Amino acid sequence: MKQQCVIFDMDGVICHTNPHHAKAFEAFFDKYEITHSAQEFEEHMYGKHNGYIMTHFFKRPITGEELTKLEDEKEGMFREVYKNKVETIPYYLEFLSELKTRGFKTAVATSAPRANLDLIINALNIAEKMDSMMSSEDVQFHKPNPEVYLESAERVGVVPSDCIVFEDSFSGVTAGLNAGMKVVGVLSSHTKEQLPPCDFYINDYSEVNVDKIIELLNSNTK
Repeated sequence: MKQQCVIFDMDGVICHTNPHHAKAFEAFFDKYEITHSAQEFEEHMYGKHNGYIMTHFFKRPITGEELTKLEDEKEGMFREVYKNKVETIPYYLEFLSELKTRGFKTAVATSAPRANLDLIINALNIAEKMDSMMSSEDVQFHKPNPEVYLESAERVGVVPSDCIVFEDSFSGVTAGLNAGMKVVGVLSSHTKEQLPPCDFYINDYSEVNVDKIIELLNSNTK
């Protein structure tokens, strides 16, 4: 069998962290007296990188050292909220083990900072099951730019057409498609209608198995 790879986003794909990010952002924006709403979070927070989020909600460009400071503060609040609550989307660990048993390369490609990635990967004890792990510090361009997915494929030595991406956000799905990869939409935060067309959709990992992944990867149709 030719080498194939499954690449996972993290937030909303490995773990359903978005409600905890929302709590952290609520506290963060309240501290800075920034108005926010649940609808705004859905449209301008989920699946977006912090530079975009801060700039949108502060209503002015947030870049450079100011972005680093504010991002560190908010993400620290998230890790404090989430550190004792880390759990996967149902059946993820079983699916990951099946992938490894069947010889797949596996990777994580997230727009979150490395400290968040380390928290989740270490809590789940799955570092040894990942052939590549990339976070926001590892890329120059954020999703929907495909850089993180193309670089992940290069790191594991698999061509993009032999990779399949699991994503839950519009920008993430777009990044996977822009990379020339098949995409499975994880419906943890959005509906099918809110995402670009994916090759397959799941609510949790009981709805997919390795045979389905092989079928999707071997299909030439989108």
